Amino acid sequence: MPQVSDLQVSLHDTDRQSLFVRRWRPEPDTKGASIVLLHDSLGCVELWRDFPEALCQTTGREVIAYDRLGFGQSTRHPDRLTHTFIADEAHQGFAALHRALKLEGFVVLGHSVGGCMAAGIAAHYDDCQALITLAAQAFVEERTLSGIRQARDTFALPGQIERLEKYHGDKARWVLDAWVETWLDPDFRGWTLDDTLRRVRCPVLALHGDQDEYGSPQQTERYAQLPQGPSRMVLLEGCGHVPHREQPDRVLDYITSLLSEQINVDDGEEQGTQ
Repeated sequence: MPQVSDLQVSLHDTDRQSLFVRRWRPEPDTKGASIVLLHDSLGCVELWRDFPEALCQTTGREVIAYDRLGFGQSTRHPDRLTHTFIADEAHQGFAALHRALKLEGFVVLGHSVGGCMAAGIAAHYDDCQALITLAAQAFVEERTLSGIRQARDTFALPGQIERLEKYHGDKARWVLDAWVETWLDPDFRGWTLDDTLRRVRCPVLALHGDQDEYGSPQQTERYAQLPQGPSRMVLLEGCGHVPHREQPDRVLDYITSLLSEQINVDDGEEQGTQ
């Protein structure tokens, strides 16, 4: 069983804001760079459930997950999200984690909007060894907006906001509003990840469910058309927006395959094309 430890990482040296971090460490030794997880718009460390432990056991690598500012067990966000919040994570929350844990080479894995942020991190950090996305977006489309509207209406029903309070406490309303108000803002409609993806140079694995209610396969196809670095898109049949919960074995198999190929390349062994 992996060793599990929790800690708080200061966001800045000059204030009291901090991020909650959980680490899963394999025994006896790790087999490669740590895997850093970025959660979705309503997510947090706890909502990854048993996936980080399974990922640690399957890959033999340390797995690190953290609550972004305003989420889970991290401190409250002081304001509304700006329209640059996706790109900003590479320079704010993740930068604090990278600095505090002295990461020297890492793999970044993000779910939904966390995948968008993971792409920004991969584009910015030269020591990112691989980018893995689960149900990530690359542009704003009507299916995304429709899914958010339906979720907004569901959370408006009696007792529904308590589902978020279980994980985010009194920050739950901010978490929900940050997601809904940002994505449904007409001024956000032109957002795309195209410029960011052009700067990604590491290997990329993009997994997407063919029944994803928050994005069509066209979203992930953008990740498979990178100008630099090998990339692969996998469309998971019969899968919705949470592949690591709906089809965990398949997701772990694809991730393990990618990381095994990466190790072979790092060791100077010949890699076959797919």
